[in-house]
Parts: sequence; C-alpha cells; structure tokens
Amino acid sequence: MPITVEVVDTISASELNRVFEYFKSVDERFSTYKATSEISKINKGLPKKQWSPQMKAVLDLCEETKKLTRGYFDISLGGKLDPSGLVKGWSVHNAAQILLGKGAKNFYIEAGGDIQAHGMSPDDEPWTVGIRNPFVVHEIIKVVRLSNQGMATSGTYIRGQHIYNPHVAGQEITNVKSMTVIASDVYEADRYATAAFAMGERGISFIEETPGLEGYMVNSEKVATYTSGFEGYVDRDA
Repeated sequence: MPITVEVVDTISASELNRVFEYFKSVDERFSTYKATSEISKINKGLPKKQWSPQMKAVLDLCEETKKLTRGYFDISLGGKLDPSGLVKGWSVHNAAQILLGKGAKNFYIEAGGDIQAHGMSPDDEPWTVGIRNPFVVHEIIKVVRLSNQGMATSGTYIRGQHIYNPHVAGQEITNVKSMTVIASDVYEADRYATAAFAMGERGISFIEETPGLEGYMVNSEKVATYTSGFEGYVDRDA
C-alpha cells in the first residue's frame, strides 16, 4: 500500500528511513498476503509458544477491541486470523512515536488511508485531509483539518467486501459504503472505524455514543450522516 510521510521539522534521511523500515517489518510480520509472514504461519498452525511478542501484543489488542465494540471487531474469519483492521492504524501510530522520539513535532503520516497528523503543516495551519467519495473515488466530498489527531476510513470501494458482521455468519455490509472516524490518534480511529462499519448504518450512532470519537458515514443511497462534533473539523474554505 502507498505510504506517505511529510515532516516539517528537520530530521536526517536515516531517521526518516527508519520509519519506512519499520513499516516494512510490520508488513513482513502481519501481511495475510505473504506466505512467509508470521500471521500466515499462525494460520497454518504455528504454535502459540513460537509467536513473537509483537504478535501477542497485537492479538491481545484485537481481543480488547472486540470487547469494547460489542463483538463487532472480530479478526476471525473462516477459521483464520486477520488483524489488518487494527494493525494498519497501530503501525502508523507507532511510526509517529518514532518521529516524536527523534524530536519531530510537525508531521503527517498516511498508510493506505490511515492518517496521523501532528502539529502544523508547512503553511503553519492544521493539516488538511480529504474524505473520498466512495462512489467516485477520485472526488473529495469533505475536507477536514487535523492537528494531533488520527483519522481512518473503512469501506468497500477500494478492496471490495472484506468487512463482515461477525454476529451474522457471511452477512456482507451493503447499506454502508464508507465510515470515517476521527480520534485522538490513528490507532483508535482505525479500530473503531472497522467495528462501526461492521455494524452497518447503526455504526454512526455507536461512534456518536463513544467518547473521543467523531464520524462521517456515507450509505448506499449516497446520503451522508455525521456525528454532532464532526463539523468542528470541517474546512469551510475547501
């Protein structure tokens, strides 16, 4: 997936390269598309005693998220584990911690639509982020401004049907096209966006009810519904 890192502050090339190397290591460990990854080996029967500390930590977080989302965040599908709905946001959050540890205060990281924005953009303004039209993906239907926040969008318009309602076996999500969540960091945004999408149209109410989250949902009828605090992030000049 495409990864973008923009740092306003001065850091060395080697420090920036460390971020990309980190993403590479995450892909090597958690990609369900690579037969050599640890998660693929687990799905083929790798004993738990051989799991890495990183894998155990992520799977524990997945289980915690399942409990927090009434079971709608569930990484089990067809007897296999797929923690992708959490790993991407988790890894972007960790990459941000690497930059913060190097003294960077103003930067933007995006990996496959999951975004972490810190500080200010080169224009000394909050970072502007577009939300795609799930029906015409090259169009932007809403622009928001973020600073020290994360944003993630779950949907079927890029990868097709890959999120299911775990409470109804095999039920595809057809009444929602995209679910965008803004949170204090991208890890929170990513895991809750996945769970809310799995809930269908009820998901936006779940986001409304969960402290610290704001959301923007587009349904199959091309109607947008958003939480009460979402408009506070909207760029009125866009």
